[in-house]
Parts: sequence; structure tokens; C-alpha cells
Amino acid sequence: MQDSGFVESLRGKRVAVVGLGISNLPLIDFLLAHGARVTGRDKKTRDALGATAIALEQKGVRLCLGEGYLEALDESVIFRSPGLRPDLPQFCEAMQKGAILTSEMELFLDLTPATVLGITGSDGKTTTTTLTGLFLTEECKKTARKRVYVGGNLGHPLLPAVEEMTEEDYAVIELSSFQLQALKRSPVRAAITNVTPNHLNWHTDMEEYIKAKANIYLHAPNTALVANAENAITRELAQASGRPVTYFSSKKDTYQAFGSLLRDGDRAVYLRKGKILLWDGETEREMLDTSLILLPGMHNVENYMTAIALTDGLVSAESIRAVAERFRGVPHRLEPVRTVDGVLYYNSSIDSSPTRTAAALSALRERPIVICGGCDKKIPFDSLAEALCKRAKAVVLTGATATAIRQALDAYREKTGAELPIYTDPDFTRAVMLARSVAKPGDTVLLSPACTSFDAFKNFEERGDTFKQIVQSF
Repeated sequence: MQDSGFVESLRGKRVAVVGLGISNLPLIDFLLAHGARVTGRDKKTRDALGATAIALEQKGVRLCLGEGYLEALDESVIFRSPGLRPDLPQFCEAMQKGAILTSEMELFLDLTPATVLGITGSDGKTTTTTLTGLFLTEECKKTARKRVYVGGNLGHPLLPAVEEMTEEDYAVIELSSFQLQALKRSPVRAAITNVTPNHLNWHTDMEEYIKAKANIYLHAPNTALVANAENAITRELAQASGRPVTYFSSKKDTYQAFGSLLRDGDRAVYLRKGKILLWDGETEREMLDTSLILLPGMHNVENYMTAIALTDGLVSAESIRAVAERFRGVPHRLEPVRTVDGVLYYNSSIDSSPTRTAAALSALRERPIVICGGCDKKIPFDSLAEALCKRAKAVVLTGATATAIRQALDAYREKTGAELPIYTDPDFTRAVMLARSVAKPGDTVLLSPACTSFDAFKNFEERGDTFKQIVQSF
């Protein structure tokens, strides 16, 4: 762990940890180990926290729970959960009185001596993060010296391991816009897979969402940036960044095709005749034959391209090929569940945006029966309606957004004359059963909600696991 006067200054100091979720519980242990006097604050009641509340109090943590959990917020340092906006009035008032507002991720980035590679984006960041970690792990097997840590928004806090990390190690972190909002540290290598409208129920507007994504590189002057050349927002961010950029594109087949986008020092990753190629400014190298990729869909080829660009110079083509030949994907991402009565069921619960559902649909050869709907993120469903009408055999709508998606579908069908059977059931279990009743032998049923899960589940993993349990019960 790097020397940090900030950590030493925590000894004996009153510190608030706001939000007692996955990342903040290990944070509390870390703070206690370094002598801080910790108050845990959470909107959940003591009954809702259950054993967690008892365990925290046994460690000496003072608890402030329930609706008034932010009252008398007078601790010197405040660690906020990523799901809480940094501009809450209580936070602003505390900072005006001299409090420091920070986060578990910012503390990790401040302390780790490891080389940090960060990945963000509206879609594809989890698979890209996983691939990046696998590439580096495969390469590190050759020396048995360096270690690779993978975590962040994946649900694996890395702070507990920070004291064992060295300068020879790698830390690969997935970063959500919630984590990036107000972050004042950046990785030494950063990738933005794409940026499309997302989480607009949390961010004030699209501009704020884009600015949050930009924090992945803004606070380190020499951050090497990887950006999607085919996404207008990431392209513009990269052009204005003033940093060396490696652009990737699945639609360009030579580095010359990037044209004026490439400046001195920039690099390019592109696709030609089924092969991923990398141009380093002087020479072109073949990195991977896409026929080796076991994951379906062009979006997964792009995930590979992003990870290849991000690890340029750190891993060999041989290590990349070794990963491709065995990696079968991350759970809840176009995950085959089982075939029942001649119907194949896929769990793609991670698909929490219209663009992700469109990518899942394009990855399947057949036209599936799609289960859509969930929590409303205040993003339009026009593009989802188009993708469903063009690529789905039927759609079953459920959850809080069922009506809004239906309205978008009706508008698209009226405008284009497209035909698509639409079924609705607000209950998730009944919706899955409805999809089963509609399906015929040879069909595919795809859970691809295009929305977050918070209307009925605590996260997309619980939603996907519930889907799999229902299907396994057939």
C-alpha cells in the first residue's frame, strides 16, 4: 500500500459511512483497522439490516438508521455509497462546515500502488473488465511475479486487498457512472466502451451522465484512453481529451479508415476479414481471429477489441488467444439456461438498457420471444421498439415500464405497419409462464429486460437467478 497521510489522519477521527452495502462493509472494517471511530448510516431500518446491524455494533460501529439516517451529519469524513448523489443537501451542508466527502473507490485509487486499468460505458463494461483481467492473468502466468485483481462495480471491492498490492500488480476495475460521479482520481489506463442514454432517473440530464463518464480519465494527466470510434459521444470525448487515444472500430478495416481521427501518438484496433488487428503507429499486428471467440454477437467482438486496446503492450497475442478459446461469458449475459419442450431459454438479465437488448437480439440468429420491462430509468424506448419489431417473434411485457414500452411499440407499429404480437403481465413469474405458453418447439425465449430490476428485485443477478429458477421448474 502506498503511504497515505490521509489514512493516518483517520486515527481517532469520527467518520461516517453512508450506505451499508456490498462495497461499504469492507470499507468499515478497513477504517476500524486504522483507528477511525465509525458511524454507519443507512435508510434501512434495524429490522431490515438484521444480522448486519448486530455485527457492526459488535465491532464498535455507531448506527444511525431509518428515515432520519442523514440527520446530524457532523462527522469529519463522509464516505458515500455510489447510489447516493454527492449533492444531497445534507452532504453539501456538512462540506460547508469542513467535512470531506469521498468514497470507497476514491480511497482505493489513492492507496493502491498497482497499475490500475479502468473500464466504463453504458454497455459492455462487465465483459470487457472480465476479459481484461483474464488477458493479464494469462500473461502473468509466464512470470509468476505479478498478480491481477479484478473488481469495482463487478461487486468485488478491492480495498480489503490494497495493503498486499505492489507496484508490479494490476488492478482492473469496472466503474459505473455512480462511482465516477465526483471522483477525483483516475486510472493510468481507461476505456469507455460506449455512451448512450442511461440512468437518467438518477443523473440530472444526459450532460451530467457524460461528464461522470469523463471522470475516468480527467484526473490523471497521462491516462492512456481507449475509445469507441463508432460512438459519437466517446469519439468527441477522446478528441477533446488531450491524451493519447487508442480507438477501436468493428466497422473499419484499416488504420487509414480512421482518417483525421488519428493524431500523432494515437493507435487503432479494427476488424478485417474476421481478424482483429492493432496498429501501433508504425506497424500492424494480428491480435485475434474472431472465429475463436465463443461469445455470440458483434458486441462481444467489440468487447474483445476494447480489452485488446486497453492491454496493448502488456499482453501477447498468444495470451489473448488462450483466453478466447475457453472463455464462455459472464453469468446473466446471453446465458443459455436449458431447453424445455423444444424451446431454448436464455437469461440476459444484465440487459438494463435498450441498446443492450438490441445487441442481444442482433447476436441471436433466430427471432426470439422477448421478456421486457422493469424499473423506469427515464430513457426513451423508441429504439427498443424498433429493435423488437425488427428482430423479435413476440414480446412479453412486465414490470413498471410495461405501459411505456407498449406505447413505444404501438407508435412504431402504427408508423411502419410492423406486426409484433404483444403480451403483458405485471408479475414477473407469470410473465415467464406466459412466454412459455406462447412458445412453440424450435422457438427461443430471451429474458432481456432493457430496464433495471429495482421495481421487483434488488439487482439484475437476483432477477436472472429468479428467471433461471422458474425455467428449471418447468
